Amino acid sequence: MEPILAAAPAAADLVKNTSTATFMADVVDASFDQPVIVDFWAPWCGPCRQLGPALEKAVKEARGAVRMVKVNIDENQDLAGQMRIQSIPAVYAFKDGRPVDGFVGALPESQLKQFVQKMAKLAGPRQSPIEDALAMAKEAMAEGDIGTAGNIYAQILEAEPGNVAAIAGIVRVQLEAKDIEGAREALAQVPPDQANHADIVAVRAAVDLAEEGERARGAFAEFEAKLAADPNDHQARLDLSTALYAAGEREAAMDQLLESIRRDRKWNEEAARKQLLKLFEALGFTDPLAAEGRKRLSSILFS
Repeated sequence: MEPILAAAPAAADLVKNTSTATFMADVVDASFDQPVIVDFWAPWCGPCRQLGPALEKAVKEARGAVRMVKVNIDENQDLAGQMRIQSIPAVYAFKDGRPVDGFVGALPESQLKQFVQKMAKLAGPRQSPIEDALAMAKEAMAEGDIGTAGNIYAQILEAEPGNVAAIAGIVRVQLEAKDIEGAREALAQVPPDQANHADIVAVRAAVDLAEEGERARGAFAEFEAKLAADPNDHQARLDLSTALYAAGEREAAMDQLLESIRRDRKWNEEAARKQLLKLFEALGFTDPLAAEGRKRLSSILFS
């Protein structure tokens, strides 16, 4: 799979020189994509030599929200005339093909930052490439394409090694691939200060359930036989729920736990309720099945 995370604009790419011939493409056309700040200057202008570097610094600190174009008026006198430049330094900001703001003369660095930030806001909210990639990976997971999802999560972690959502995604990919050891290794990448992040709590619970399920896998008949002989065999019902979850039968697993709670909520220090809460954590707070399960649990507990 080809890389999906485009590299962030290099600082050098955010500032460029232009001329009368390229002004339309570099400024007017480009301003339809993002604001473009134009600095009209000349080599003999002392204030220009002060303002230019400070303005470039502010633009680079905006990390691609705006771009800067420099026009040497000595080399582009026709363009300076068209723009009615009478004094320099002169700065204009273009958006959607037209000038929307500007100033003449040197400004303090703090005011330059404010000007650049004001222009950056004109670009509107921008979804980061990482957020786009996370959405793509989540969609791939929902479609059962764990190969694509895993590749995307890996790219995200290459760009942001501590990205919690991507680490959680890798864990779920490994679980779907029945690689519990790989899931544990992915969990080990979680930064200590993110150990209680909701996504990590959820996948940690999912790994625990997967490990329990591996131990119970293949014993359905045994657990069902025990329940047929004694419907109040809560350990057999708990084991059956664990095996069902491991087999992907999550709703059936939840049903068994709710039935155990309905029959005897206090059994083994509320083991069934605790297991059910772990299942809810593994599914995630917003999962429809978990939401329905919480309603059913409340109905049992408060009936």
